[in-house]
Amino acid sequence: MDYSKYFSADVPSFLRSPVREIFRKVDLSAICSFAGGYPAAVTFPLADIPGLAEKVLGRYGTKALQYGATQGVPELREVIAKRYGVPVSQVQITTSSQQGIDVCSRVFLDPGDVVLAENPVYLGALQSFRAYRARVQEISAVSARHSEHASCHSERSEESPVKFIYVIPDFNNPSGKTMTLQERQEIVRIARELDCLIVEDSPYRELRYSGEPVTTIRELAPERTLQLGSFSKIFAPGFRLGWIIGPEELLEQIYICKQCLDLCPPVFDQYLAAEFMGSGMLDANLQKSIAEYRRRRDLMVSLLEKYMPAGVSWTDPEGGLFLWLTLPPALDTVALYDKALSAGVAYVAGSFFYTDGSHRNTMRLNFSFVDEAKMEPGIKLLAALVREAAAAADATADATADAAAAAAEGGR
Repeated sequence: MDYSKYFSADVPSFLRSPVREIFRKVDLSAICSFAGGYPAAVTFPLADIPGLAEKVLGRYGTKALQYGATQGVPELREVIAKRYGVPVSQVQITTSSQQGIDVCSRVFLDPGDVVLAENPVYLGALQSFRAYRARVQEISAVSARHSEHASCHSERSEESPVKFIYVIPDFNNPSGKTMTLQERQEIVRIARELDCLIVEDSPYRELRYSGEPVTTIRELAPERTLQLGSFSKIFAPGFRLGWIIGPEELLEQIYICKQCLDLCPPVFDQYLAAEFMGSGMLDANLQKSIAEYRRRRDLMVSLLEKYMPAGVSWTDPEGGLFLWLTLPPALDTVALYDKALSAGVAYVAGSFFYTDGSHRNTMRLNFSFVDEAKMEPGIKLLAALVREAAAAADATADATADAAAAAAEGGR
């Protein structure tokens, strides 16, 4: 039976995640996976969960098992508001931070609208923007040419409005880079010039291992910024909880939209998160998590330095969960992927994070999830594959040059 006639016009815009395809097809325990963005299981406060659950059930009883408010339970909104210094009315709980991206797309984007984003950009965001048939265009936060770019975008916006700028300013996924204060101020300047919103995705901000925190974009432009937060990296992803901080007028439309999506975020999970954050347990667990991730980051960087061949470079992030590798221009990490997976190591090809599929000589590596005992063998194996691919590319280039020289000689 041909089911294609039943699908909506949006379906062709859905982008399949190469990361999720790995999880679907491969037993992660059988390989060395640097692919996913999973947090380390050792950072989950497993020993605290039974006590938290007992407190929640003792305090709220069946209320914790009932439907709740679409905005989120007041107790969780209050502790988030207190932690980040905003009114409770500016806090909306979401069923994961990914839902925050999707609900912003659903509420603000029409087909053909423009989203400005850095390249490379988080794949889950690209999936959401394209599902609503928006066009994603690059915006650079590191160039003096922004004024010219913003002017160009302003001219185009009469036909295709720029609805919002999407950025992960702290420990970007996938690049691991952090925006400077000047770069954040430039994002705000461009947004005000274009009169568009800013979606500041901040799932990793609490996971800083070195350097000093930088002022958030929300603090620079609270009137036009929706800041997304997540419990997935600082509590546990299985709870599927996140939040949005933003202007009340914008959150009101998101609230209405969420009514048709899930009615309300998971109520029992919200009470657990409220107790975890409000009691100080979150901060105590964060200290342990940061120490764990700092060690893993440093280990991966040292292994890359030890094993990777000349011509390969990588970021050294101040926080987050990812490193970004750039290989010699002739190498193609998409073409190399199947061979790497067959050999027992996985990564995500960098071109998937680019709006135009370019930069095929890049890859994203995650250092938080892989078993530390597997990290050195995995990096060593990956380096060997890169070295082999580089040698093959050099041989091909030499053969091509020889053929060209022979052809030129024969034509004389």
